[in-house]
Amino acid sequence: MTPGNDALRARDLAVLWHPTTQMKDHEWLPLLPVKRGEGVWLEDFEGGRYIDAISSWWVNLFGHANPHISEAVARQARELEHVILAGVTHEGAVRLAEKLVEITPKGLDRVFYADSGSGAVEIALKMSFHYWLNQGETGRRRFVTLTHSYHGETLGTLAVGDAGLFKEAYEPLLMESLFAPSPDCTGLDPADWDAHAAVKLEELEAVLAAHAGEVCAVIIEPLVQCAGGMRMHPPSWLKGLRDACDRHGVHLIADEIAVGFGRTGSMFACDQAGITPDFMCLSKGLTGGYLPMSAVMATEAVYQAFYDEYTSLRGFLHSHSYTGNALACAAALATLELFEAEDWHARNRRTAALMREAVAGLEDHPHVGDIRQTGMILAMEMVADREPMTPWDWRERRGIRVYEHALANGVLLRPIGNVVYFLPPYVIGESEIAQMAEVAAAGIDRACRPS
Repeated sequence: MTPGNDALRARDLAVLWHPTTQMKDHEWLPLLPVKRGEGVWLEDFEGGRYIDAISSWWVNLFGHANPHISEAVARQARELEHVILAGVTHEGAVRLAEKLVEITPKGLDRVFYADSGSGAVEIALKMSFHYWLNQGETGRRRFVTLTHSYHGETLGTLAVGDAGLFKEAYEPLLMESLFAPSPDCTGLDPADWDAHAAVKLEELEAVLAAHAGEVCAVIIEPLVQCAGGMRMHPPSWLKGLRDACDRHGVHLIADEIAVGFGRTGSMFACDQAGITPDFMCLSKGLTGGYLPMSAVMATEAVYQAFYDEYTSLRGFLHSHSYTGNALACAAALATLELFEAEDWHARNRRTAALMREAVAGLEDHPHVGDIRQTGMILAMEMVADREPMTPWDWRERRGIRVYEHALANGVLLRPIGNVVYFLPPYVIGESEIAQMAEVAAAGIDRACRPS
């Protein structure tokens, strides 16, 4: 017998501990029980339907239960589900690596698989540090990151993030990073983005100059700092950063976990600046939202720094049990096939324009301080006062009011603090965009009423 929503909620709360959640909230905030998904829709156990406006934490590209990806995974499961990748290979792992080398920026010629975004960032940090160690540069032990950055929640990734409450409790366990100011263009006219970013680039270069010989790499999320509040910057800043890293002789790590695979309007955010980082971290959309998998793309120069006789002890000793999982490779290959079957970048440009038009009515809202967009990522920032952009007290939890209203009206939103954002699957249609925008606007209006 199929359980009802309340029955599943009760069973869940008796045994589960949910991520990034104060579980006591669920004494008054009901969980959303999901039975099935199709396209942009999620369905509960009693026929309720919800637009997945956030792609289930930004992983879903082509809709839930996509027939092409589902069939590829099922076909692979009948042949090989998984095999150790140390000393072993399989067709899916090789084909996917070949494809990633083909589509990522020129010069990223080596692929190291892992099983999560945090895992990929950890690997890139270790590779960069170990690269310099293999060059005899033992003084390089630090990383430059940005204010408002987020790169994951393992200890290494927390150390190179600026994640506030996510990080503070664990500070005693973390290595010390160097912070440069974010090129965040929130609240600025788009015409002023490049000039603002140029100033911030000079400030980052000052950090590199002050710590010459100490820095392994600069790590950034190109174009959009997602979990940091959907803070955006122009491609010119990326291009300038690549030049700065070259001048100062440090690596550039591009964390494209959230922004890769078409989210920003190009296959990868770095494409818009015409740059090749030394490392590119990929995950989330890599498998179309089907299975956990990540990859670190590295240059041949990095790979060769570890290539030696075993007795040299220069090898990169890092592993994950499910590295190169055959089912995940099948899902990823099927996802990339969908990109080849249709010009999704052109379609996404049209969809992005529809999303922006749908929220135009919020431009004069007294408590919407900024509406910003990069590709398929659109963010609306709620403020106590537009002039200047005075934030709401975080303890008032205005964002969760939007979440509640949206869920009651058939849309799954998950604001980041006071930032309401759309990051839907690419298959979203015009009527679904209209519903998503209407519900979000009403939710913002409701959330910004006096407490």
